[in-house]
Amino acid sequence: MAMTDEKQSLLDHIEELRKTLLKILIGLVVGVVVAAFFVKPILKFLATPIGGLEKLHAIEVTESVGVYMRIALLAGLLLALPWIFYQLFRFVGKGLTEKERKTILIAVPFATLMFLGGVTFAYFIMLPASLDFLIGILGINTMIRVKSYYSFLTNLLFWIGISFEMPLIGYVLARFGLLKAKVMLKGWRVAIVVIAILAAVITPTSDPVNMAIFMIPLFVLYLLSIGLAAIAEKQRVKTKAATTTEV
Repeated sequence: MAMTDEKQSLLDHIEELRKTLLKILIGLVVGVVVAAFFVKPILKFLATPIGGLEKLHAIEVTESVGVYMRIALLAGLLLALPWIFYQLFRFVGKGLTEKERKTILIAVPFATLMFLGGVTFAYFIMLPASLDFLIGILGINTMIRVKSYYSFLTNLLFWIGISFEMPLIGYVLARFGLLKAKVMLKGWRVAIVVIAILAAVITPTSDPVNMAIFMIPLFVLYLLSIGLAAIAEKQRVKTKAATTTEV
């Protein structure tokens, strides 16, 4: 009987996950459709660091279409972020108390702002530094393909945006008792190594300047994660104590 109940509970969770992913997909599609009407001004804005669209060249016939879809997808993702985070946190908070669910849902605007903060940092700080290094390293005239530039740009914006979610992830994991602030504090040396590896993979160049531009803020975010994890641990202890008292 217990085995049947466990199986039923697992199936319920899988079904709930399926519904959550479907809602996220629908939200993303709506975001992409809306963003598709604004791709051209977005393209112009994103081309500003390189000197404008006139500095870019297309070689293949389908190149412009591919770039159009890539920009629509990224812009649509940004538009749908609040909805995506809401659905994810709502799914994660199913087993929590009403008070805990409210605390988790507060993270929705925070998660959105952190991702947008990462995208802003990548565009205004990392991108100019990377372009100066990549284009000026040999001091020769460079003809830049539209596909190459926007692929490089969207990858940079997306992964830096994801990286800026670290404090929130630390908070959520600590809230569920899966992570401890003391462990994170003791592992700061390991964190630096991991951050350096991420910098080498994510950043377009492996030169020390670009890696440092990425590593410094990411390490600051790691320290912020430790602080938020400590806060989450205290909240978790208070919740347990309150539950025990009520029982």
